[in-house]
Amino acid sequence: MFLDIAYAMGGAPADGGGGMDAIFSSLLPLILIFAIFYFLLIRPQAKKAKEHKQMLENLRKGDKVITSGGIYGVIEAVEANTLTLKIAENVKIKVSRSGIAGLRSGAE
Repeated sequence: MFLDIAYAMGGAPADGGGGMDAIFSSLLPLILIFAIFYFLLIRPQAKKAKEHKQMLENLRKGDKVITSGGIYGVIEAVEANTLTLKIAENVKIKVSRSGIAGLRSGAE
């Protein structure tokens, strides 16, 4: 009996059901939010990661770099996955390529 009353109170849609138009109009805000997140957050981050990967692949002897730990150094030797950095006179350390945060300018 309760279901009969609830069904009667529901009423019919004004346009006869709507079909795909109703589904599209209800999903449109969700699609727009996803597009905004993609262009404001995901795409720039992926572009920056691609540039960083390319920079790591192009490191050469003599490049001035800074590590992710904040150590400044000059590349003395380049191996497959490691670099030897000269950080002071007679002080050299080995770091992973992934530990390099970026190149630094000559003024620093």
